[in-house]
Order: sequence, then structure tokens, then C-alpha cells
Amino acid sequence: MARPASLSSPLTGARASNVSYLGAARCRRKFELYYPEGFRDETYLVAERSSRERAHLEWQAELGPVALRKLLARGEFRSIADAAVRIESRTNLLSSFEKMALRDALKSTAGARLFAHELYAFLYGRGAPATRFADWVQALAELPSQRSRLLTWPVATVFGFLARPDRHMLLKPRVTRKAAQDYGFNFRYKSTPSWPVYQELLTFAAILRRDLERRSTFRVRDLMDLQSFIWVQGAPEYAD
Repeated sequence: MARPASLSSPLTGARASNVSYLGAARCRRKFELYYPEGFRDETYLVAERSSRERAHLEWQAELGPVALRKLLARGEFRSIADAAVRIESRTNLLSSFEKMALRDALKSTAGARLFAHELYAFLYGRGAPATRFADWVQALAELPSQRSRLLTWPVATVFGFLARPDRHMLLKPRVTRKAAQDYGFNFRYKSTPSWPVYQELLTFAAILRRDLERRSTFRVRDLMDLQSFIWVQGAPEYAD
């Protein structure tokens, strides 16, 4: 039976420079205003975590490393692309424009094949994380895009986030930039997906985890908790 991923070891590479501890405390209080028990709050679990965790469990069952490898060996590229799109569609992680662009890009056999092979390499393949991320971004750039721009940060990071929340983070630019600013982290953002910016995001997540876990109610299960913390800081529905 599939189980939620958990962080197997502390994240590394956290830099304390340019972090405002007054900002950090303010961000934590804002989260507690909505969810007083932190990541253990029952309302938080329903409102923020449950749908993403269900999508992750569904991904593990259908597109985990063994299942995805078998589908690739049988040449079932369309099944892989359809399953990935279907699982993501049950979340609110991509905009409607990004969802349409992704479906359009994967309509062709060539598009589905490229997507399936590079998805496996990115999530479960060998090689340095920087190389695997760069190859994944390049593959997305090569997919046909008709209606709107496909290569956005959410599209580049959503499948890693759903498949491996122990390692991968979702980047929603506007929300994340606001959260980093409020927290006091110097997030050196660029609009084109690239490994250096993604590494900055993982560093921000490492700092959040280090700071938040000083309180028992903020023990982090995986990066879904940290992405939700970021979301509460910057999303319109959580306006100050």
C-alpha cells in the first residue's frame, strides 16, 4: 500500500544570511492565525494538505518508479502522459492556462514519448540533481506549445512535487516571492526555470524547516507542509 513520502534526512545547504528573524516570527504567527496547531491542525490537514497528499498517493500507485519503468518498457507513453495529467488535474496547483497548455503539448505521440522518458529520468534516474533538472526543463521547452506558454515554474516543478515531496518543491512565483520577502530571505528569482533558482527555493525550504521545527506543532512531514506554509504567506485568500 502506498504511503506518503517523508523527509528521510534534514535538508542541507541552508544559509542564515539575509533572514530577518522578526519576519520569520511574523510569518509563523500569520500561519497560526489560520491554523493554531500548525502542521498538526485538523483544519489545515483538510484545507491545505489532504488533496495534495491524495494526489501523491495516487502517483505512487500509478507512476512510482517500478510502475513507471514497466510502462516505459512496454512503450505505453500515452498511458504515462494521461495518468500524470489526470493526477495533477485533481489539484489546484496549475492554472487553467497551464493545464490546457500541458494537455495540448502531450496530444502527439512524439510529445507523450518525450515527456514520459524525461519524466522518469528526472524523478528516478541517475545523475546529478542539477543535470536531471536541466534536462527536464529542456524537454519541456521542446514540447509543442499552441495555446499558451508551457515552460513555467509551476509546470516545471509540479510533477516532482507530487511524485517526490521528500525531495522536490513546487514553485508558484508570485506567492513564493512574497513569502520570501516577508520572511527576510533573499530569493534571487528569475522567470525562466533553471537549476540555480530551483536550488534557491530548496535553500529557502531548508531554512523554513530549520526554523519551524523548533516548535513541536511545526514538525515537517515533507515539503508539502513547507509549500503550504509559503502559500499561506502569499496567497490572496490569506491576505493580511
